[in-house]
Amino acid sequence: MRHRVDPDGLRLPVKLDSTSNGEFVPIPLSGVNRTAIQLARASATASARRKGVSRRDFLVSACGAAATLLAFNEANAAAGKAGGFFDLHREAALDESLARDVLDGNEFIFDVQGHFVEPNGAWLKSLPSGARPLTFAPKTQCLGDAARGNLDYLACLGPDQFVKDVFLDSDTDMMVLSFVPSRPDAEPLTIAVADAVRRIVDRMEGSHRLLVHGRVNPNQPGDIERMDELAAKWKVCAWKTYTQWGPDGRGYFLSDEPGLRFIEKARALGIKVICVHKGVPFGRKSYEHSQCHDIGVVARQFPDVSFIVYHSGFVPGRPEEAYGASGDMDGVDTLIRSLHDNGIAPNSNVYAELGTTWRFAMREPDSAAHLLGKLLVHVGEHNVLWGTDSLWYGSPQDQIQAFRAFQISQEFRERFGYPALTPGIRAGVFGLNATRPYRVDASAVRTTLRADTLSRERASYGERPEPSFLTYGPRTRREFLNLLRWNGGSRA
Repeated sequence: MRHRVDPDGLRLPVKLDSTSNGEFVPIPLSGVNRTAIQLARASATASARRKGVSRRDFLVSACGAAATLLAFNEANAAAGKAGGFFDLHREAALDESLARDVLDGNEFIFDVQGHFVEPNGAWLKSLPSGARPLTFAPKTQCLGDAARGNLDYLACLGPDQFVKDVFLDSDTDMMVLSFVPSRPDAEPLTIAVADAVRRIVDRMEGSHRLLVHGRVNPNQPGDIERMDELAAKWKVCAWKTYTQWGPDGRGYFLSDEPGLRFIEKARALGIKVICVHKGVPFGRKSYEHSQCHDIGVVARQFPDVSFIVYHSGFVPGRPEEAYGASGDMDGVDTLIRSLHDNGIAPNSNVYAELGTTWRFAMREPDSAAHLLGKLLVHVGEHNVLWGTDSLWYGSPQDQIQAFRAFQISQEFRERFGYPALTPGIRAGVFGLNATRPYRVDASAVRTTLRADTLSRERASYGERPEPSFLTYGPRTRREFLNLLRWNGGSRA
């Protein structure tokens, strides 16, 4: 079969590249990463020949993903990386059943951080003439059609591509649509558009696969007052805030006066889930507000509120080490320190979310092992939540497959007291843990989903899948700066 998308099989199914989610400057791949890609491409060519199939057919199969992850293992082992690895049989690149044993799964996957952009939104009006945020190569294809001309390529981040990449090309069952920090007149995704996409999916027999956040920045005039409308009209499931952001460039802490008013308002409205962006800093300005020092303070003060720390405090480009090992307190360690200092026990009312965090860490196995190990020990095995920040990174399926295969090494488990990643822990992280703060009945939802229209469409699509293996976020500093220009040149 001649494929419409990437017919020559030039794209790997596990997308190892420099793409960011638009909140940090893209970080170039390491030499080990580049070697891993070279090995994966060579393995794909050799394995496809041995199996007598085209490169594209091979890469779309489970064997293609297995071969890619095994090549990553080879490159990391040669570089002396001992913290984690992708636990696959070495013959999984040629044996479909061995590959599927690890890379397929039946977990309830509830992604609590998804995004898309309104391709024709009012936010485009604030772009300076000639600006091209998120520029793609001319041959990029979205839904099989070349994305060319002016800003037409932004369709790659629109609702149709969102549904395809998330619900057809990945095993995701449910997702929470989230928002980026912005002025009300410059939002790349408005609450109205988010709700419209939720209704598109809901019309597929009322399965309610999408939930929606309400964005609130209490240091921006009018945001707290707007919470009543978000709750009553849009039925938001939780509140999303960015403590490093402010209309004047100055952030805030949740333990500050505007933060406390925000939490009290959430409690009064009965939507007691606060999702706060921490880590993934926007720059040096107001950097301290990107750290997690305030989390334990408010978690202790408001034990009836669930605080979900989006990105877990992770700082891209800063290697994660054992807790306290680096000396300078930053990254995930600021979250752990805040919990310890305020007596917040594991599996309490603070949750750590993995959007962008896992996507970045999975290219560095030692950091990934420390990251996951620390969160599972200190935040709790029942309080680590799955998120992917898609669509910035394209379909989340490669993140799902990589997490299914990843294992913390025996050496790191013995040295640092980290747990092995068992099927139970993985199932919890993938979705079951999030059912508690988001009040979702996983069994009831899955029963409904198995019979909905999208489920049937997914089964039919799976007979002849055409995943793009593309990422859509900025890959270079220039693309990143272009994206920021719609928001006045700065996120903070």
